[in-house]
Amino acid sequence: MKNSPLELAMGAVLLLAGAAGIFVTWQSSQIKKVEGYKVVLRFNKVGGLQEGNAARIGGVQVGTLSTQKLDPETLDAVIELTLFPDVKLPKDTMAEVASDGLLGGKFIQLTPGKSKDIIAPGGQIENTKGVSSLEQMVGQAVFGSASK
Repeated sequence: MKNSPLELAMGAVLLLAGAAGIFVTWQSSQIKKVEGYKVVLRFNKVGGLQEGNAARIGGVQVGTLSTQKLDPETLDAVIELTLFPDVKLPKDTMAEVASDGLLGGKFIQLTPGKSKDIIAPGGQIENTKGVSSLEQMVGQAVFGSASK
């Protein structure tokens, strides 16, 4: 079986295009190790958060979810975030589980407070709000308006 130079060239072009596609996908993914410091959060419900999900302030990523586990005593979800080194959060920062839309992924939305005191590395964000399910929101809208 003899290969023509055109077939070899087309094969090389396809291999390069495939390698370029894999490279672009890897670069645009959020599967990168984040260097920085860790803070802890506790939620009653995290609703599908996964390791590697973003932590954002005003839509801008400022860290990632490093680990999550269940506290065997309180049965709270304990989340550890790795925040970028240049991000300094006030002690009264609020954290909530948010969604990128109906079909989008979850992330942690951080809302900085006004405190002059900063959360130290290894510290904890105390003010947290778990995820609300779609059923809860619809029920509140239906039954909340009916009671008025």
